Amino acid sequence: MTSPQLHRTRPGLKQTGHSRSGPRSGPRSGRWVLWALALLPCLIEAALQASDAGLFGGLHWRSWAYQNGAFWTGFLTGWQPGYAAQPVTMFLSYAVLHAGLAHLAGNMLMLALLGDRLLQRLPPVLAPWLFILLYLGSAIGGGAGFALLAPASLPMVGASGAVFGLVGALLCHDTIRYARAGLPRAPVLIRIAGLVGLNLLFWFAEDGLLAWQAHLGGFITGWIVMWLITQFDS
Repeated sequence: MTSPQLHRTRPGLKQTGHSRSGPRSGPRSGRWVLWALALLPCLIEAALQASDAGLFGGLHWRSWAYQNGAFWTGFLTGWQPGYAAQPVTMFLSYAVLHAGLAHLAGNMLMLALLGDRLLQRLPPVLAPWLFILLYLGSAIGGGAGFALLAPASLPMVGASGAVFGLVGALLCHDTIRYARAGLPRAPVLIRIAGLVGLNLLFWFAEDGLLAWQAHLGGFITGWIVMWLITQFDS
């Protein structure tokens, strides 16, 4: 999804605490938002793991959670939902459910790594709240991408749509920063190509079950939201 070079400083780019186009310096007091966003999916997966192991609740908890919280495109095309608000709530609820510990760990790791970088690039006073807007907006965008491009019969869970929104936001920020510094934007295009290649690799590895549609929707949403933020902050 990303690499240590994703946001490495290029020669000729100034990065000071007062630059509007570069990362912000100072205490990272907004890190609490990363813990807050990670807490709910971690608690939910812990409960589902305990249920899967028969410790409490019964073995049906995971299927019940997917039935009521996963993203089902069919609910937008005539299927009968489990409850009236489900076609709306699933645009966020799917992002706190995961297919197991490895799925959860991968997304939460990327949330921590990308989130820490992104917080430094947002206006300091509002950074945590703008981050929440970016993350939740990208989750909604991921659901929209899945609804538009994926088969109606397949459910979808996971925070990767929101995580790819963070990637989109970071690359949008870098694109604007390069443009303001008069530098070529080829590095951003190379990173985007790398993301496409990575998605293809995982798509083949998972026999076509990778929700690349959610990744694309989240990425585009994160890019747009970050562009709007930079316009108001410039």
